[in-house]
Amino acid sequence: MNAGEDLRIQSVSDNDNKIIRPSRDEALAAVETLLRWAGDDPTREGLLGTPDRVVRSYSEFFAGYGVDPNELLERTFEEVEGYDEIVLLRDIRFESHCEHHMAPIIGKAHVAYLPNNRVVGISKLARVIEAYAKRLQIQEKMTAQVANAINDVLQPKGVAVVIEAAHQCMTTRGVHKSGVTMVTSRMLGLFRTNPSTRREFLSLIGNPSSSAS
Repeated sequence: MNAGEDLRIQSVSDNDNKIIRPSRDEALAAVETLLRWAGDDPTREGLLGTPDRVVRSYSEFFAGYGVDPNELLERTFEEVEGYDEIVLLRDIRFESHCEHHMAPIIGKAHVAYLPNNRVVGISKLARVIEAYAKRLQIQEKMTAQVANAINDVLQPKGVAVVIEAAHQCMTTRGVHKSGVTMVTSRMLGLFRTNPSTRREFLSLIGNPSSSAS
């Protein structure tokens, strides 16, 4: 979003309903309102540029709403010489925000698939993680979204996604418990039905908590 942009922009929500975004000026006014609600003065020197900085930050934090993850996966390569073993990207760092408190979620994702005659560029897998992370999220939903997108577009023999993350809505408010990591997983195809394939994947990523859901 450009600094001078004042247009109402349409984006697509998770349920494919068109969302009309407020104008930039409306977003700036909303931040000023929150500053006043917090008990401070938006006109004092230290806060004069805060609404603009917050709006620009939000355009980065939530850039995923403008990205179609399926399109990222559509360009594939079939010259794989019959390769049909696990393709794995491990420790993909991401930052997201929880949809309940808009607090940061910071973690890493492990993504694997078993090719079915075609592969996708590895950077595209990382971009799929980013596309879903840069939205308001819950970790369980993000895990399923990533796995489902890879499965739907690539149609591989199997997909495995494990996400490990710390939630600031738990560490900086509420129960105030630091050092807690949430682990979620989604296994599709052979990763779900073949125990040895699943074990190989978990071994490759260091076998995070067996309580993954």
